[in-house]
Amino acid sequence: MHSSRTRMVGLAAVLTVATSLGAACGAAPTAGTGVTAAGAGKTATSAADFGGLDELVEAAKKEGRLNVIALPPNWANYGEIISAFTAKYGIKVNSENPDGSSQDEINAVKTRKGQDRAPDVLDLGTAFALSGAAEGLFAPYKVQSWDKIPEGQKDADGAWYNDYGGYVSIGCDAKKVGNCPQSFADLLKPEYKGQVALNGNPTKAGAAFAGVYAASLANGGSFDDIQPGIEFFGKLKDAGNFNPVESTPATVQSGETPISIDWDYLNAGYTDEFTGKGVDWKIAVPSDGKYAQFYAQAINKDAPHPAAARLWQEFLYSPEGQNLWLKGYARPVLLPAMQADGSADATLVAKLPAVDGTPQFPTDAQVTKAKEVLATGWGAAVSG
Repeated sequence: MHSSRTRMVGLAAVLTVATSLGAACGAAPTAGTGVTAAGAGKTATSAADFGGLDELVEAAKKEGRLNVIALPPNWANYGEIISAFTAKYGIKVNSENPDGSSQDEINAVKTRKGQDRAPDVLDLGTAFALSGAAEGLFAPYKVQSWDKIPEGQKDADGAWYNDYGGYVSIGCDAKKVGNCPQSFADLLKPEYKGQVALNGNPTKAGAAFAGVYAASLANGGSFDDIQPGIEFFGKLKDAGNFNPVESTPATVQSGETPISIDWDYLNAGYTDEFTGKGVDWKIAVPSDGKYAQFYAQAINKDAPHPAAARLWQEFLYSPEGQNLWLKGYARPVLLPAMQADGSADATLVAKLPAVDGTPQFPTDAQVTKAKEVLATGWGAAVSG
């Protein structure tokens, strides 16, 4: 998923609203002429650089293809989002490694530079969006709804911008667990032996990174100190409760990961997905470790399909795209603006998992430090 420091204030504002229920390089072309050559498209920083949205659509259709990576179809409704984009523009979407991590996305950008199969667009956890931007991996681009993205939730030059977010939650199959945990403290109880999993390796995956940060907040840590979260998982492992299997929809359905610490929009989606399939999936946002965060969009600086990449961003940040994320129980970044102008689907907003209180958010520096501490301490905490 996917941030300048003032971002956290903006994030708080967005999620509070959402849960109150709960230069182009060189001269820009003359309008109407369009930018059709891939080389020129790589430098476009807005639809205007193509001559307008219609010309961007035309250029993207000529490319005819978009490479995406690490977008599971049941993650924030990405399956329907991809289908809707293809149906609307006739552009084939090549979805690679859907269960990949944010680190896998960054690695693909670096190792496939100049290749036609390199990813065009990225959906990254915060720590990875920051590090990727610092390495100069992303192309600056500002969507038409740029001004509606709250300040603090976007890179000033458009290298990345928040897309959707949610809260860390505990998902649980009530048919297998019986008494579903409601807090991080609960997870240490003997009754959950071998049952508590994360969505990925926290040194590589944004969702799991957030799980450790939330555990830190629940155990005396702070945004400046993620160590208590690492130690919590060490205790969980020593108690025999930590399940090293990285949870996915398949492991949830098979019963391999009966308890999964994950984003609330994923756990909420599982509730729908597995109804009638022998899984009674329950969700709790732990009161002792409330942590919320957004993922972020970015365009590969060397995208093989630069116009399609930019049109994908325009689609995601349109009311249609934002409501499709909302349909997947995720809180889209433009939700406050859409609630104000009436374009948000109120029925979908009402279905978001309820959360009390006002979330707090770490700064860029805090996230960067936490990532470093996690990289050096995680393996020792859960190995053996």
